[in-house]
Amino acid sequence: MNIVVTGGTGFVGRALCATLSRSGHHIVILTRNAGAVLRVLGTNITAVTWNGRDPGTWEESLQGTDAVINLAGEPIAAGRWTKERKQLIVDSRVNATQLLAHAISRASSRPRVFISASGVGYYGTSPDRRFDERDGPGSDFFADLCRSWEGAALAAQSYNTRVLCLRIGMVLDKEGGALAKMVPPFRAFVGGPITPGSQWVSWIHRVDLVGLIEWVLAHEQIAGPVNVVAPGTVTMKEFCATLGAALKRPSWLPVPGFALRLAFGELASFMTTGQQVIPKVALDNGYPFRYPQLEFALQSLFAGRGSELAL
Repeated sequence: MNIVVTGGTGFVGRALCATLSRSGHHIVILTRNAGAVLRVLGTNITAVTWNGRDPGTWEESLQGTDAVINLAGEPIAAGRWTKERKQLIVDSRVNATQLLAHAISRASSRPRVFISASGVGYYGTSPDRRFDERDGPGSDFFADLCRSWEGAALAAQSYNTRVLCLRIGMVLDKEGGALAKMVPPFRAFVGGPITPGSQWVSWIHRVDLVGLIEWVLAHEQIAGPVNVVAPGTVTMKEFCATLGAALKRPSWLPVPGFALRLAFGELASFMTTGQQVIPKVALDNGYPFRYPQLEFALQSLFAGRGSELAL
């Protein structure tokens, strides 16, 4: 297949592009930094310059392509949430997705499928509800962001393009994401859960995230929202106890909410709450999870074998 990817040099994107390229697909990455594509992924992947804001000659790369995969977005937890940073988080996702949908509408030979990232934050938070793809959105910042993000992507349905919105949970791999930030305290024997510890953590091994994207590319009957999480959702306390066991370290020092608020501001409230999300579409359609349970997911990363997607 001919596949165009945004966010291709990010934590998820570089693993996805490397895997798709090894599978024989031709990959074009829309990027602000073509040099980074060459450094991270090599010369067998084409880099096309765009800024994520404006139409331009990059739109020619969508002509006659089979699929567009949109992973663009400013990192959520890269800094304290100011009013300006929250707007940047929204704009980097919603505006870029609108730009891609508009480019698809103008293409004379349109992509057959448009896959766009979203998040499990779509559902809001709850201590006891179980959410699947049939449930509606919550009413907090993350939910509003995901609803706008998905709405921008779904506009491409009007042009006979199959659209999928991937509601992604916490992505696990040693190379980046939340897990890479959690590991150092555990290695220093000061790891522990974010209080209260009872909040749900919906997670996915990066191998399964990439596998699910490949899988939905091939299954043309699947469209709309897809929860990209493992079936084995756990509480924060269970997550940290399992991580400690995988690292052969204790999980004993809880991280208090006030410390998070000092460091992250409003973002802290989302770290102390959560949602239990079920991958109903994946399970109903037979996706074969490599790592359905957390224990085996973390063992694959920390038992000396390393990530299967290490570059």
